[in-house]
Amino acid sequence: MKLYFSTGACSLSPRIVLMEAGLPFTAEKVDLKSKKTASGADYTGINSKGAVPALELDNGQVLTEGPAIIQYLADLKPDSGLAPRAGSFERYRLLEALNYLTSEVHKGFSPLFKPDTPTDARKIAVENLAKKFDWLSTQLAAKKFLMGDTFTVADAYLFTMLRWSALVHVDLSKWPVLAAYLARVGARPKVQEALHAEGLK
Repeated sequence: MKLYFSTGACSLSPRIVLMEAGLPFTAEKVDLKSKKTASGADYTGINSKGAVPALELDNGQVLTEGPAIIQYLADLKPDSGLAPRAGSFERYRLLEALNYLTSEVHKGFSPLFKPDTPTDARKIAVENLAKKFDWLSTQLAAKKFLMGDTFTVADAYLFTMLRWSALVHVDLSKWPVLAAYLARVGARPKVQEALHAEGLK
C-alpha cells in the first residue's frame, strides 16, 4: 500500500493507523499547491479531488477520504481494536464520532487555514470551533479516548486536528481536557513514530 500525504495534514491520521495496526506501507509526499507528488507525478491523476490522503492499494485501486481510509485499515487488522466489529452497535458509535469530526471539527478549521479569510469570518470560525471543543471536552471528561478505554481510529483523527490548534492560534489551554487528551495520545509510541516520519518532532 502507498499513502499519499502532506506533512501535518489530515493524512497524518491514516499514517498513525497504519503504524498502530502494524501494516506495511510506503508513503509519498504531495505538494498540494502544485498537485505534484515527490516523484513528479500529477497527483490529480491519482486522486482527482486533489486532496490528501489517498491510499493506493496493492491491486491498483485508490481509496480517498480519511474516515473511509482509516476504517478500511482497521478492518484489515480487526484484532488491533482500532475499530469495533463491523455491524456491531459500537461500530455505529464510531461512525457517529467520525461523521462529527469530519463534518463539524475538520471543516471548522478550513477557514482558519485560508489567508484570505476576512477577520470577521475568522472570528466567527474560531467561535464555532470553540463550541465543538466545548462539546468534545464534555465527551472526554470521564473517558481516556473517544470510545472509552480503547484507542481507535477516531482518536487518530481527532489528535491530528487538535494539533492544528497551535497553527491557527487557538489556545487549547482553555480546554484542559483536550490539552490532556492531546498529550496522552501524542505520547503513544506509534504516534511518536508517525510524527517523526513526517518531520513533526
